[in-house]
Amino acid sequence: MPYNVTIEMDLALWGVARRAEPYRAMLLSTPPPDLAAAQLAGELTDFGMDAFLRAYGVRSAAEIDVGVARWAEDPAPVFAALANCLRVADPEQAPDRRFERAAERAEAMATELTGRARREQALRGRLAGFFLRRSRELSGLREAGKFAGLYALRDRRRRLLLIGAQLHARGLLTAADDVMFLDLPELRTVAETGADLRATVAARRTEYERELRRRTVPVALLSDGTDVETLLPAPPSDSRTLTGMGAASGRVTGRARVVLDPSGATLEPGDILVAPTTDPGWTPLFLTAGGLVTETGAVMAHGPTVAREYGIPAVICVPAATERIRDGQLITVDGATGTVTLDS
Repeated sequence: MPYNVTIEMDLALWGVARRAEPYRAMLLSTPPPDLAAAQLAGELTDFGMDAFLRAYGVRSAAEIDVGVARWAEDPAPVFAALANCLRVADPEQAPDRRFERAAERAEAMATELTGRARREQALRGRLAGFFLRRSRELSGLREAGKFAGLYALRDRRRRLLLIGAQLHARGLLTAADDVMFLDLPELRTVAETGADLRATVAARRTEYERELRRRTVPVALLSDGTDVETLLPAPPSDSRTLTGMGAASGRVTGRARVVLDPSGATLEPGDILVAPTTDPGWTPLFLTAGGLVTETGAVMAHGPTVAREYGIPAVICVPAATERIRDGQLITVDGATGTVTLDS
């Protein structure tokens, strides 16, 4: 669908990869954090990354969390995705070509459905054509609202970090980003009275870092703490078949790449991305992925939406997928049946 800002972002990164071909060896051999540091220091030759970060540097994985660094602050995840793009050797698997094929199929299907309706009744055909065209033109815009809201989050983050830097200079915080572990009344107290809440910050940061290691998070909890999923009947499966929800049609077999953090993920073309969940900050990985498996999500969420745009089979809501699927294991993803079959 046109006018989808997340798709436009991914295709823009593909364009950067094409312009970066002369620097391919350097980009593939240098760790993404080192490339990010060189980019921020102005030491890299500009092959389009500057413009990309100006346009999309407000994004990141978990981007609605104001405590998370934006790509403009830490572009290491972008360089990791860029390296994945540079590994694409088959022109027919180029992301822009895949998107073009998907768009051609969509336009052909809209024409076919309009023709079917017109054969039944002329008015029905006109209405079908109108609504199909309108749906294609407007559905992609659902991504725009969230993207626009990121600018306000970025500005709030900048202000908080400025306050944090001032408090750090006064010896009231150990680091500027400690400000993210105080609520607003606490922050006001520290700024106005000089209260020492460093112990509180340290305890919260420790808890935060511990929670980052949690492999699974319940989808829903009752008021007594009961995990709702434990009350539901287990989906039918066997030792080789995992059952979830089909979110993008198609069937593909490939090597699983289990990724818990997209910041340094490496995907060879055709690898199947297996992740706890995804959001727009993960979608640059889709440029080279052959399929998608997640533990949580919804059919209309960002990840499955982008997967459908690229024609990538996707199965979501597969319990414990990142634990039951081994990294490098051969798996088959069937988006029609909502199953993931493990190679024995």
